[in-house]
Amino acid sequence: MTRQNIYDDAEFFEGYERLRSEDSGLNSAIDQPALTSLLPDVTGLRVVDLGCGFGTSCRDFALAGASSVVGVDPSERMLEVARRIDLPAVTFIRGFAEDVALPTGSVDLVVSSLAFHYVEDLDALFTHIRTWLAQSGVLVFSMEHPVITASPDGRLTSGWLVRDYFSRGRRDTSWFVNGVNKYHRTVSDVVAALARAGFVLDALLEPEPSREAVTDQPSLALHLDRPALLVIKATAR
Repeated sequence: MTRQNIYDDAEFFEGYERLRSEDSGLNSAIDQPALTSLLPDVTGLRVVDLGCGFGTSCRDFALAGASSVVGVDPSERMLEVARRIDLPAVTFIRGFAEDVALPTGSVDLVVSSLAFHYVEDLDALFTHIRTWLAQSGVLVFSMEHPVITASPDGRLTSGWLVRDYFSRGRRDTSWFVNGVNKYHRTVSDVVAALARAGFVLDALLEPEPSREAVTDQPSLALHLDRPALLVIKATAR
């Protein structure tokens, strides 16, 4: 299967790097507060970060006491930045999450921020992750909310038009460049895939930006009209 590695596209990467440096996206205002609220104490845990990007969370997990942290990302451009993190507990693997091979039961916590909407076969990925996790291991992840992936061009002057919600599959969208591949499925599809893979759902969040964040970044007001993200915590049974 050929997978798109859009973060190694020079034009895309330049736009993404600028977004993160300006701190003007969803990451700090919505994604990280919600994701962090679901994380267990990582002290002594073996952690895997799927779609680790610049490795910021890998560094934070190690500094918080994780016994080991493995960052996984298919983008060499992203990992070039991430490898500047010089901590003995942190290692990086270049590859797509679906292709990574880790020993059975060797991980306590798998975390992923805004990566799973790029994955075509979520059932296979969840099954893959379940094999890595020790009994009662935890998966915490965020992804674009299905109301967004359903209609990626649905922005109106005010609000958001949702259509084709029950039409699953690939959506070719424009973000920094044209032709960015994302995959749509419904909220119930995501939850059902977790159950089939052997997970119990612990929490499901549809976070909104705080009023303070909207005041600081008025562009975030759109995310008060509909959820931008789906954030989930599940435990391996």
